[in-house]
Order: sequence, then structure tokens, then C-alpha cells
Amino acid sequence: MLTVQFQPNWAHGGRMVIESMVVDGVYRSQFVTGISNGGLTAFPGGERWRWESRLFSGRYDGLPGVERPVYGVWNRRDDVYGGAVRFGSSYLRLKAELIERATFCYPDSALDPQDYGDRDCLPRLCELADAAQADDLDDYVEAHIHGPVRFACDVDALVLDPSFIGTPVEDAARELGCPLEYHPGFRGTPATFDPAYRGPETVALAQELGPELTPHLLGEAARNHPPQAIKYVWHCLARFGRR
Repeated sequence: MLTVQFQPNWAHGGRMVIESMVVDGVYRSQFVTGISNGGLTAFPGGERWRWESRLFSGRYDGLPGVERPVYGVWNRRDDVYGGAVRFGSSYLRLKAELIERATFCYPDSALDPQDYGDRDCLPRLCELADAAQADDLDDYVEAHIHGPVRFACDVDALVLDPSFIGTPVEDAARELGCPLEYHPGFRGTPATFDPAYRGPETVALAQELGPELTPHLLGEAARNHPPQAIKYVWHCLARFGRR
């Protein structure tokens, strides 16, 4: 299945990401939002612009950001947490028919992949991903959905982390126009984080944030700490904090 991972309560333009999603009615690419849980190079001449130009044969070079594809993954193992936890605690599970307007690559497009194509390439790409035996956060087949992803008609469900139950994130989620579900949750203590994974400074920050971490807490922390630093704490929670 196709899934699109994101952090619902991180800040965007004076709102939470999920509140901006409600206002827009469609899922926007980084070329529109200016935010990402990966690199921040979505501008003319930037690295993301260049690799999209290569992957899509210049198809989007002169088009506005709203017409560019959005990024997701092929959740080849039907992981209940989504197909690429590196990019967020919550995800959209897209309707099956969207595969007809999706393209795929392995590895990540930032790594200049040579294997790329439409759904017919998926068996080969999944074989490559399986053989690589990558870390949990890198173990995904990237997907690009061409055309709009509309919450009301293109999404089977929004799947949230349970730490958002009873919060404004849940309130906003119910306004998206798609079914709402929850996965088992990410929850972890800094003592379980390996300092070698994202550095001892990341573990030290995690300890500063509290004795038990959740996606809801990290979204709040991202308003008062450098988002890049909190992103690395998230990587640790995603890697070591599955329930």
C-alpha cells in the first residue's frame, strides 16, 4: 500500500501541520510548505529540484510547486506504523487506485537511484530493498504521487500516534474528511537510546525533554528547540520506541 508519513503537530505558518492540511484540503509538497522531515532543498536549483528534474525528465521544471508530486513510500511489509517512520509518527494510507499515478525508486531519490519507474518496477525495487537489509529508518521504497492527494477522496485513513488522543491534533484530524485510526504508538525513555545512533548530544537533549518521550511531546518541544535537533531525537524514538 501507499503511505505518506508526517509529523502532525509540528509548526507550520503559525499553525500545526495538520491544521494547515485541514485548511488546504490536499497534501502539499515541500515546494509549497517549505518544511520537511528530510532535507530542505526544495527550491529552483536546489538539490531536490535537480533530482526531481532528472527523475521526472524535466516534467516539472517550469511548473509551480502546487503541481509537483508529493512523496510517500510503498509500504511493502504492511507495517502498522507506516512505511517510512523516519519521516513522521503518523501517516496517510492512500487508496489503492493511486498506484496508477505513482512512480517509485530505490534507494531514496536523494541518493541518485538508478532503479526507477512505475508500478511495474515494484517487484524489482522491493527485492533491492530486502537485499539491502538497511536500518529501520532507511528501509523503504520511495513513492512519488503525481496529481493531487485529496483527503476527502484519495485517503483511506489517517493513522495517528495514540499520544494525540484528546489533543487539538485529534480535533483537527476529525475535520480532514477521511477516517481516523491509531497505531500502537511510539513511546520511549532516553535510557534506551543508543548514543552511537544519532550522537550523545541527541541523547542528552532527549533526557532534558523528559523521562518518557512521545510524538506529542516532541512536537511541542520543536517549538522551543532547533527542529533539526528534535528531528534526531525523533529518529531515536522511531528506532527504539515502538510499543
